[in-house]
Amino acid sequence: MTVTKKISDKDKEDLFQILQKRFDTHMERHPEVDWQDIASKLLELPNKKLAALMAMEESGGEPDIVSGLPDSKPLVFVDCSPESPKGRRSLCYDEQALISRKQHKPKDSAVHLSESIGIQILSEKQYAHLQQSGSYDNKTSSWLSTPPAIRELGGAIFGDRRFGRVFTYHNGAESYYGSRGFRAALEL
Repeated sequence: MTVTKKISDKDKEDLFQILQKRFDTHMERHPEVDWQDIASKLLELPNKKLAALMAMEESGGEPDIVSGLPDSKPLVFVDCSPESPKGRRSLCYDEQALISRKQHKPKDSAVHLSESIGIQILSEKQYAHLQQSGSYDNKTSSWLSTPPAIRELGGAIFGDRRFGRVFTYHNGAESYYGSRGFRAALEL
């Protein structure tokens, strides 16, 4: 996934069609938002943000607008794939965790990959809000932006939905699993 590539007009058109279809199909995520407002914002996006949005789509995030996301601007694309995005799994939490692993290192960390794409890992509050708009991570889990106090102790947090409830847990930041990725947001 690279966010430096130039997006062709055809790629933009294809991406906009995918996003509009998803937007129209899931109005419950953004009941007071009009697609024309989104389309005009998308046309104004610099290549870097558009490439980040495309990377969210290409990695399986199924980005869509989610209204009312805490600590965010009004228009935010969020990963809305039913399970943690396939192209962003098997990652430890951050670079420090990646360096600390002596054996069986994962290919990358969630924090590094999110920064290289240009997206933000969801906070615990944002994840809880997303879960109000649907049912996500019933079989997978997603790393969440971890408070410094927890990270300084070697931990990181992640969330999932089990038994009809949303849970937030902790794990060593260096851990990684095939079923754990990360969900992210991109503000317009």
